[in-house]
Amino acid sequence: MSLTGALLYLNDVTVTFDGFRALNGLSLVIEPGEMRAIIGPNGAGKTTMMDVITGKTRADRGEVLFEGARDLTRLDEAEIAELGIGRKFQRPTVFDHHSVFDNLLLALKGPRSVWPTLLAPLRGAERQRIREIMEIVRLRGLAAEIAGNLSHGQKQWLEIGMLLAQDPKLMLVDEPVAGMTDAETAATAELLREINRTRSVIVVEHDMAFVRELDVKVSVLHEGSVLAEGSLEHVSADPRVIEVYLGR
Repeated sequence: MSLTGALLYLNDVTVTFDGFRALNGLSLVIEPGEMRAIIGPNGAGKTTMMDVITGKTRADRGEVLFEGARDLTRLDEAEIAELGIGRKFQRPTVFDHHSVFDNLLLALKGPRSVWPTLLAPLRGAERQRIREIMEIVRLRGLAAEIAGNLSHGQKQWLEIGMLLAQDPKLMLVDEPVAGMTDAETAATAELLREINRTRSVIVVEHDMAFVRELDVKVSVLHEGSVLAEGSLEHVSADPRVIEVYLGR
């Protein structure tokens, strides 16, 4: 039964590790087509929240509903990925010895193993999709470039492209601009906004200039629950947020 029109609905989610409450009654609603920025101090529960959404960690209690009806707490990681939830971790993990094009080919939605995929004849639709993704993630003209030769920022973009190739409905992106130049950071904000035209995105980030550039609703986590929500200007003016996060 559908309880909500939200794409993702977390209600009273609690996770405890050895007596420490990593999530403490966390409630969060992400609407279809929304991009949300999640900020907060270290230990606030941001990573655990993503682990619960993707099935890596089990909640002690609470609801995690996707598209109103699918209870993610009852599914494993592969089943959740199949539903259309994809995650990019903080450190880029690309196939360093393969080209940009082959990295994206290996990531395209569907069951794939390395050599059968790379040796199989390529369909025109697959080639076109890879070209579109390279355009979105600012890697046009680099199809033949070996991934290991890319800059740090370009590797981050390639991994975002690999996630996009899986065609998720919801993308979870963890600190995408860590270690990037100012120019790469600005380009990343632009490419995430472009991706957000066709799918929902949750961005976990510490870089406030980047969050300001995204210009989206912000949720501030603290001690495992939402402390404040609203525009960056709104939450930045909240005395509690200043005390536990921005004032540090």
